[in-house]
Amino acid sequence: MELVSNAATNLTPDCSSEFAQFAEDVHAILRQQVGEAVFKNWLMPLQLLSITPSTILYSLPTSFMKRWVLNNYGDALIKLWREKLPTISVIEINVIESTATQPPSPAPETKSTNKNFIVVDSDGLETSKNALLGAPLDPRYTFDHFVVGNSNELAFAAAKRVAQSRIVPFNPLFLYGGVGLGKTHLMHAIAWEITNNQPDRRVVYLSAEKFMYQFIKALRYKDTMAFKDYFRNIDVLMIDDLQFIGGKESTQEEFFHTFNALVDQNRQVIVSADKSPSDLEGLEERLRSRLGWGLVADIHPTTYELRMGIIQSKLESLEIAFPDKVCEFLAHTITSNIRELEGALNRLAAHANLVGRKITLEAAQDVLKDLLRAHSKLLTIEEIQKTTAAHFNVRISDIHSARRSRNIARPRQIAMFLAKRLTDKSLPEIGRKFGGRDHTTVMHAVRAIEKLILEDTEIRENVELLQKMLEN
Repeated sequence: MELVSNAATNLTPDCSSEFAQFAEDVHAILRQQVGEAVFKNWLMPLQLLSITPSTILYSLPTSFMKRWVLNNYGDALIKLWREKLPTISVIEINVIESTATQPPSPAPETKSTNKNFIVVDSDGLETSKNALLGAPLDPRYTFDHFVVGNSNELAFAAAKRVAQSRIVPFNPLFLYGGVGLGKTHLMHAIAWEITNNQPDRRVVYLSAEKFMYQFIKALRYKDTMAFKDYFRNIDVLMIDDLQFIGGKESTQEEFFHTFNALVDQNRQVIVSADKSPSDLEGLEERLRSRLGWGLVADIHPTTYELRMGIIQSKLESLEIAFPDKVCEFLAHTITSNIRELEGALNRLAAHANLVGRKITLEAAQDVLKDLLRAHSKLLTIEEIQKTTAAHFNVRISDIHSARRSRNIARPRQIAMFLAKRLTDKSLPEIGRKFGGRDHTTVMHAVRAIEKLILEDTEIRENVELLQKMLEN
């Protein structure tokens, strides 16, 4: 690395060589930390101008590079310099035009050989996967941490195929589903997989909102050609939450042409949204048609079994254990959103660690009362039957049937007991919902369960758990 120490106004002849050596040591360490490609493109142009007791002054050829380096590496530079000179507290950079080779603008050169993974943040800055600060990909969102079930197995398999194949298998891959079901997790997992195993491929991941922001910024600064060159000369484009550009005609127009350009070059496009292409509102018909060209994979709401798997996986990562009854309660109660389920687990784990309170069913219900209240609903006998049947692993048709075996009769009696306790329905009404039974049968079931609750610990725990699930 070239250091212009002889031009540093505050370097004396006696110590300038020593400080120059310090600079070489600092930059060598930084080079190891960020990787060769990032260092070459963004940090090698740094030239040391001066050193005072508190300040390191560098120069860079453009204001864009100055802002990018300070935002992403300012803290790292200060930390490394303090190991040499403990009084250093400020890194300053002057903009001095240079003819040296470096990236000339925010838009990458069309023929650039730097094909590392990059992302675009809200300011339009490029950040390498090896950058110390600001990387938007969540390290938890990998394929290894994605729990697969019937509701998401197609989307998972398609994401894995795209991530592992150099030949584009389907274009685009369109993932859709409700909030908090795992779309963003899969998008991040694809990006991690490609950049870890195929580092020569250039990946850009950003939200549709950020894409629109970049386009508006390019229009404002009359730099649309750089914008087009940037997005049409990448290997994998990933756009999250495409529904955001519904009704935004100019952004849709630019995305449409970008999409076509990449597909024509056999470059991979991956898109996520909350609805299928045909159901997205505010999108032009030709764009909806193009989005349906490849593979459209939906992610359904989670099943009880999948939620239990997610809970167990999350608890392993948190290195904490909850009683089985608490896990079953959460899996039965928080059904609409994986994000909310993980948030509930984080809250309980924090409560256990910080307060030292043992997590029981009662404690979980108390800590999560606001979240559980949001999931409360008008209880029906059908819901009681469904929850009871799932808990005891029997079919609802068995609950309605005339079968008298204990593994069927006991869940049926518990469901009748809960229907009497938790609804305002009369005994005859309850009986009719259980295969047309007489009200005396319901009365017998209620009395039998009331007696067993006092005598049988397992029955009492099952009834209490089911009641808490149904009340929340």
